[in-house]
Amino acid sequence: MAGAGSPRRGRLSRSADFDRVMRNGRSHAGRELVLYVFPRGGDEPPRLGLSVSRKVGGAVERNRVKRLLREAFAHESARFPAGADAVVIARPGARDLADREGLAGIQRALAALIEKLESRRDDEPLVLGRGEDRTPPLALVRREPSRRQRSTQQGRPASSHRHSG
Repeated sequence: MAGAGSPRRGRLSRSADFDRVMRNGRSHAGRELVLYVFPRGGDEPPRLGLSVSRKVGGAVERNRVKRLLREAFAHESARFPAGADAVVIARPGARDLADREGLAGIQRALAALIEKLESRRDDEPLVLGRGEDRTPPLALVRREPSRRQRSTQQGRPASSHRHSG
């Protein structure tokens, strides 16, 4: 039986995996789909994560788009580097494409994004990661407390309205 983290299943299911790909991976956008790719290392087959929002349609339409994307990814996965994680975000046009052209259209749109990945310059790294000379992720940036946070730290009520009794 394949578990959620099993390489045989080939899917991203944890929020942390999605975040890593979206924050550190390279993105390639098309009219119907956006592809993020991050090389996690290793020689396991590529894994797929999908994001299909309600903007794409109701549950039936979203599930159809997801099924077609999984099938298209299965056909195209050999073109991904080993050990890569990919997240595909379906834009609202993905439903129209699926309705008009079915699997062939979705597969063509995904293949076009993979070609963008393959056609990068040889000297350009696959991932523009965050090195020491780059800005840290927003989660690591220390921010000044808000006025509300400062007032509650000083023992005052957070409300700016004075109650007259």
